[in-house]
Amino acid sequence: MLAARALVAVAARSVVEVEAIVSMSQLRILVLVATRKQVNLGSVATELGVHPSNASRACDRLVEAGLLQRRDSTADRRNLVLELSLRGEALVRSVVENRRAAMQAILSKMSTQDRVELTPALRAFAAAAGENPADAGDARLWLT
Repeated sequence: MLAARALVAVAARSVVEVEAIVSMSQLRILVLVATRKQVNLGSVATELGVHPSNASRACDRLVEAGLLQRRDSTADRRNLVLELSLRGEALVRSVVENRRAAMQAILSKMSTQDRVELTPALRAFAAAAGENPADAGDARLWLT
């Protein structure tokens, strides 16, 4: 639980600069779109655990804010998929970079051996939580 508390603190500090632009639920949508392929409104609703109409309204606000775009799916033209706009990419990249810098600062205080041992444990933890690097929509943001 101590490690979870530290990770939550890193995540919370990383969103300070964008909290005036988007709400936490809107940021979750942007991160979902950035990290998954072919995201549609149904998958946003499922991931957030909300009714599709709520997901639709939240996405409408992100589209109006110029952070998100809708386009026809290449697999099924009856389906709309969501993708980040350039402004949305910049916002998510900023949050990710803030998190990365905070994590690097913490990791720099650990011994090399502790960091080596931590890496496979965190990968296993992420996999158990359902995170799969192969599913990353924009791997440049998350895997570098």
